[in-house]
Amino acid sequence: MTTATLDLRGSTPTPFARLLRVELRKSYDTRAGLWLLISIGLLVLAAEVIALSVTTVQDEAMQFGDFVGTAAFLTSFLLPVLGIMVLTTEWSQRTAMVTFSLEPRRPRVIAAKALVGVVLTLATVVVSTVIGAVCNALYGLIEGHVDWTFGWSDFAAFTITQILAMFGGFALAALFLNTPAAIVVFFIYKWVLPGLFALGAGLMDWFDHLRPWVDFQVAQEAIWDWSTSGRAWAELVVSGVVWLGVPLAWGIWRVLRAEVK
Repeated sequence: MTTATLDLRGSTPTPFARLLRVELRKSYDTRAGLWLLISIGLLVLAAEVIALSVTTVQDEAMQFGDFVGTAAFLTSFLLPVLGIMVLTTEWSQRTAMVTFSLEPRRPRVIAAKALVGVVLTLATVVVSTVIGAVCNALYGLIEGHVDWTFGWSDFAAFTITQILAMFGGFALAALFLNTPAAIVVFFIYKWVLPGLFALGAGLMDWFDHLRPWVDFQVAQEAIWDWSTSGRAWAELVVSGVVWLGVPLAWGIWRVLRAEVK
């Protein structure tokens, strides 16, 4: 008597494009994910409207780049949360077992999630730029003059820094696999560490020279300035490895080895 077996060796692997579509749908298919995306759009709109109102009332000079900079400051806090939720919701909602059963090759799942984070970041950049352009046009109608100063280099810097911000959250998500823990650590990194670094630099000369090599947020100024200094880019790379590369690599290694329950 022969035992019936299910032979899956001839099955077609899950296409990466399908994985990408599924992960993209997951990003807005839950209340938390949907409201996060909506909140990003509404908060950017509110910040731009407030900036427009204040500057027109006080008759202050504004240009297109200033409105985009307002959005960049705000989204630099929100996009890491987006990067965290893209990865951690899989574990907090206990759907990882289903995902990794349907696609056992975990690196492909991680890559799809990371690409979704990039896609949503690019969408945020576009929306923020459009809102900034509309507010700048309204500023011109109210004030009678308009300044569209905002070059492609500024747009590229805006895009790159926002992607880095998202990956910062993504790295913490992979490291902790827990949404609250990753968010708390991120805000400590974003708010507490810069103050400690500034205090250390003010009190100790040797740390003042060391700070650009370990402060990733300060080192990113080289992107906005498109510095011609090789030292500035070296500081960016070294600090990026410390605060982004190492946590991301360690987090991915943990996801690949984590027991799914």
